[in-house]
Amino acid sequence: MKGANKFEFIIVGSGAGGATLAMELSKRGKRVLIVERGNYEEKIGTFWDSLRYFDKNKLTRMPPKAKEGAILFRALMAGGSTVASSGCGVRCLEEELAGFGINLDAEFAEAEGEMKIVPYDERRLSKGSKKILEASRELGYRMEPMPKFIDPAKCRRCGGCNLGCKHNAKWTALNYLDEAKSNGAEITYNTRVQKVIVENGKVKGISGTGPGGNFEILADVVILAAGGVGTPVILLKSGVEDAGSGFFMDLIVNTYGVTKDLSQTNEPTMALVYHGFHKGKGFILTPFLNQSRLVRYIELGVKGIFLPTDRLLGIMNKIADDPVGRVYADGTFSKPVTENDWARLREGSSISKEILVKAGADSNSIVVSKVQGGHPGGTAAIGKVVDKDLQTKMDNLFVCDASVFPTSSGLPQIFTIVALAKRLAKTLAP
Repeated sequence: MKGANKFEFIIVGSGAGGATLAMELSKRGKRVLIVERGNYEEKIGTFWDSLRYFDKNKLTRMPPKAKEGAILFRALMAGGSTVASSGCGVRCLEEELAGFGINLDAEFAEAEGEMKIVPYDERRLSKGSKKILEASRELGYRMEPMPKFIDPAKCRRCGGCNLGCKHNAKWTALNYLDEAKSNGAEITYNTRVQKVIVENGKVKGISGTGPGGNFEILADVVILAAGGVGTPVILLKSGVEDAGSGFFMDLIVNTYGVTKDLSQTNEPTMALVYHGFHKGKGFILTPFLNQSRLVRYIELGVKGIFLPTDRLLGIMNKIADDPVGRVYADGTFSKPVTENDWARLREGSSISKEILVKAGADSNSIVVSKVQGGHPGGTAAIGKVVDKDLQTKMDNLFVCDASVFPTSSGLPQIFTIVALAKRLAKTLAP
C-alpha cells in the first residue's frame, strides 16, 4: 500500500459517483487515489461471471436480504453497479434537489453528451416488446422508448445488460475510471476502507485493510462513494451517528407471462418505460426479463427455472418506496415493505398482468416475483447527514453516491449521481 504518501483527494468507491469525481479532479491536475473494494473484472456477462462480483452470502451464494426479506442486488467491483445496470439515462429527483438549492441542468447536459444518451430505437425492439408497446397503448398506458447510454452500433441485443455487457456497448463508470487513470490518478483494488481518520473535527485520511494488510493513508479531502450500503457503514464506524437511517431500495417486482411464440430475448432490458403513474402513484412500468433461469430461481423459486425463456414476456414495476429502513455498522440492513409500498407493488403488478395478457400471455401463466431492489440509498441524506455541497459535519469529508438522495425516486439513478459528482468536482476544484 501507499502508506506514508499523502493525496489531495481520496475517493472511496469507483461507481457512478467515485469514477466521475476521479476523472474530473484528475483532469484538473489534482493528486487522486481511488480505493475500490472489488476487483477490475476482465470477464463479465454471464451468470457464472456475476458470482465473482455480485454481493452474496459466502455460504449460500445468494444475494443479501433485508431483515424483513427484500432481496438486494448490487455489484461490488470496479465501476460498481453501473457495470451491471440496464443502461438507463433518466434524470431523477430534480424537484427535490432544487428544494435544497441544487440545480444540475449544466451537469446533466455535459454528462448526456459524454454518455451518449439517446432514447432506445423502437425499430430494434424484440417482437415481445413490440406487442407490449402495442398492448399498453391500446389500454391507455402509453409506453415510450427509455433513454439509454447504450451504443446501438455495438449492441448485440443479447438482453444480458444486468450481468454486464460483454460487447462493451454500454457506458459504465469504467469509461471515466480509465480516463482518470490516464490522467495520473492512482487506483487500488480489493481494498476495504473501515473508517475515516479525523482530528479535531477535520478529516485526515482513511484506514482499512488491503492486500498488504492494515493501512492508513493521509489526504486533504476524503469523498465516500461506496454506495447506499457501503458508505453509511464507513460513516457509522467513523462516528457519524446520523448515518444509516432513511434507507430505501427502489423496490421492484417482476411480472411474467408465458406466450405461444413471443419473447424479449433480443433487446436490452428496460427498453421502454411508462411514467404515467410515477408522479401521482409512485411507480413506473418497463419491459423486463431476467433471461438467466438461475436468476429467475432467485426471484421466483423453482418455478422460475421452468419458465420457457423463449416464450416469456415480463414487465418490471419499480416503486418509490418509503425510506424507513436502516443500514447498520456491520453491513446488515432493515427495509420493511410498508403498506404504502405494498399498495404500489400490487397496483403495478396488476396493470402489468393486464398489459401482458393483452399482448398475448396466457392469463393462467402469470407469476409475480419476490420483492427485490437494486438502488440502495438515502442513508446519508442531504439536509440530514450532508449539506447541499455534500459535505458532512466533519470538515473535508464528503459523500457522493445515492446515499445523499433525500428520498427514493423510483427511477434509475446513475445519470443523476454522475451529474451530482460533476457538480461536486466543480465545488472542490473550481
